Amino acid sequence: MTGAGVAVVTVLAALLLGTGFLLGRAARPQRTSDVGTPVEHATFETLHTASLAAPPLRAGLTEESARRSARRLRSLLGTDALCLTDRDRVLVWDGEGDHHGTEVMDHVRGLLDSGRDTAFRADCGDLDCPLRWAVAVPLTVDHRVLGTLVAWAPRESAVLARAAGEVARWVCVQLELAELDRSRTQLIEAEIKALRAQISPHFIFNSLAAIASFVRTDPERARELLLEFADFTRYSFRRHGEFTTLADELHSIDQYLALVRARFGTRLSVTLQVAPEVLPVALPFLCLQPLVENAVKHGLEGAVRTSRITISALDAGAEAEVVIEDDGIGMEPERLRKILRGEGGTSTGIGLLNVDERLRQVYGDAYGLVIETGVGAGMRITLRLPKYRAGVHGS
Repeated sequence: MTGAGVAVVTVLAALLLGTGFLLGRAARPQRTSDVGTPVEHATFETLHTASLAAPPLRAGLTEESARRSARRLRSLLGTDALCLTDRDRVLVWDGEGDHHGTEVMDHVRGLLDSGRDTAFRADCGDLDCPLRWAVAVPLTVDHRVLGTLVAWAPRESAVLARAAGEVARWVCVQLELAELDRSRTQLIEAEIKALRAQISPHFIFNSLAAIASFVRTDPERARELLLEFADFTRYSFRRHGEFTTLADELHSIDQYLALVRARFGTRLSVTLQVAPEVLPVALPFLCLQPLVENAVKHGLEGAVRTSRITISALDAGAEAEVVIEDDGIGMEPERLRKILRGEGGTSTGIGLLNVDERLRQVYGDAYGLVIETGVGAGMRITLRLPKYRAGVHGS
């Protein structure tokens, strides 16, 4: 993301070099402004126009994004007409002479293959049409030509050719950011699917078996457990929202533990300590449940004694601190390091690795899991959650 930010600054700086072009081709008189000299005013207008054109392009190169950004892009260039294309058709035409739209794809066909700028004369029998020359620039993301930006003018212009190239590069940066957003969304969806797959079929089978065991002996208990199971699975497999709240995540964990207790009875002892002020804190969806499942697996299954699990969510100033601790079999520290490096295999520690990576992606490397463990010493997992982070909202 840092590279993209540098690219944005570089391209906008180059756009400012075209300010003289904007001043020379302005169709309306300069109005009095309190931002300084005419050049400073033109600089401000250029940056402002660029900022307005950016949001639509962050959706990718589509007919809708092209339509919403074309007028701003034409304003940046100060040209008579501008069109955007994908690899197959003209997405939008803005300005005069839209009858030239039928010939555009013939002129840019070679550009789509070569990725090189091209200029061409516009053949037109309409003597009143101002468009006689055009320059086309490829819109490239990750070495793939997605489409073109074509600027039109009454005559050949080296200034317009250079300005069109700079504006096209700025558009490419926005499209690259759109690709990054799309890739990030796909990655998050894949990670959540992996976590859902971690909800063991054995757990589901054992939960239903435990519920069935109460149907005759305690029908009311069976009904309550069935409702807990329905709510737990509904939350775990929900289709919307990248983030949730600590309150919702803890509620789902409580339902999970109710189902586990139905199977293991008094062998499981759980202590919850939650500060009410941290309940609204947002965090990545399905972030705590895999950690609690890990505590149950290592602290209870296979044990003949009572297992104690402690879950706390406490106020830590600008952060919420969540600690999940068990007194189970623990793990060799070197094995844990391999798991967090992704070297544990496809079925080992995927929950720990997944949660650690998602926390770092959302909050930064300083917010990864802190895990203390040893063979026979249980495991203590600590994670910190900022109470506020831009773009992170529970749903």
